[in-house]
Amino acid sequence: MSHNRYVIMANGKGTRWGGHLGIPKQLIEIEGETLLRRIVRQLSFFDPCAEVIISSSDSRHETVGATRHKPRRNEIELDRFVHELIDNDTCFLYGDTFYTDEAISLITEANNDPLTFFGDNRSIVGVSCRNIETFTKCLAEVRDGYEQGRLLSCIGWQVYESYTGQLYSKRIVDKSFVWLDQLTAGFNSPEDLRRFIDSLDGEVAYSL
Repeated sequence: MSHNRYVIMANGKGTRWGGHLGIPKQLIEIEGETLLRRIVRQLSFFDPCAEVIISSSDSRHETVGATRHKPRRNEIELDRFVHELIDNDTCFLYGDTFYTDEAISLITEANNDPLTFFGDNRSIVGVSCRNIETFTKCLAEVRDGYEQGRLLSCIGWQVYESYTGQLYSKRIVDKSFVWLDQLTAGFNSPEDLRRFIDSLDGEVAYSL
């Protein structure tokens, strides 16, 4: 089932990236195109009627085929899920992630559950929202727990835990999660990029 809107989140602080290569990590080039341009292109192919928005205050993130939106709020990591862009049939993706075509295909075909999460043991790389009330309720619960000091982090995993009733218990990844093992690569740090390059073995062209 397709989505009406995709929000590519590129409004993080980039602390661990540390200005490596003199560019935001979302502008790493793989096979001649930036990560952002790659995601936009993939979405235009697999879900051509959907709106594509890049959430970022950085004008360098302007990308053909998408509209850039400056988030009204960007105080904590949870704010990457831009409140004013949340709606029914909206999907959030990460601008610092390399998605294979298979991964994007699976994400665009997300089921009709209120929320569906995509990723692997290391990270969540996509959240499909079919019900705005459910998503905003989870975000509010995570924000409250973080601001009250009951939670140490407020990222996608905590939203998943809220949705599955595990926010204050041991996380078991089971329902409402689509595994994308070996289908994505995230770049939080220069070390992540080096590992990705080492894994290519000449199969994919990259540019530094």
